[in-house]
Amino acid sequence: MAFYCPERLYKILKPAVNLMAGIPSIIYGFFGLMVFVPIVRGWWGGTGMTAFTASVLLGIMILPTIIGLSEAALRSVPTSYYQGSVALGATNERSLLRVVVPAAKSGILSAAILGIGRSIGETMAVIMIAGNQPTIPTDIKHGVRTMTANIVLEMAYASGAHREALIATGVVLFVFILVINMVFNVAKRRMAS
Repeated sequence: MAFYCPERLYKILKPAVNLMAGIPSIIYGFFGLMVFVPIVRGWWGGTGMTAFTASVLLGIMILPTIIGLSEAALRSVPTSYYQGSVALGATNERSLLRVVVPAAKSGILSAAILGIGRSIGETMAVIMIAGNQPTIPTDIKHGVRTMTANIVLEMAYASGAHREALIATGVVLFVFILVINMVFNVAKRRMAS
């Protein structure tokens, strides 16, 4: 969208992407329940509420965030980088891939990390379409219960060791996201040097 999208199409796509980024999780979950679950049920049988269905929906949910932030990162690269590359004889595609994208790499990586963080913390949409089965799945055709869903569903009546286990689950999620951010910061520093 940042470089190749025609202006007329951009005026349609940009608001659509922004709108998709603002849609609440529960709406995505309902959409997945009405659209994706029947499709997966037709392919594999069963309920259609599988880890695969949840993965597809999460991918759709995080795309607007990644697209919007990546586009902003690409647009923040000075046009002189692109123009200088073209002036030296590089094609448009080569200029974008070899000059502009590497210059925007940090912003694009930030967008991906933010999208991954959103998918890790997602609860409501996943509760609706992942099958909500507290078992260890053997493949993507089976239902699952995510850690966030487990916390939401069981915290109301948990007490004692059960409550402590749910709090520990939250701590594990926090540490997992912290590790992802630390890896991102290390990668960002290595790219800068």
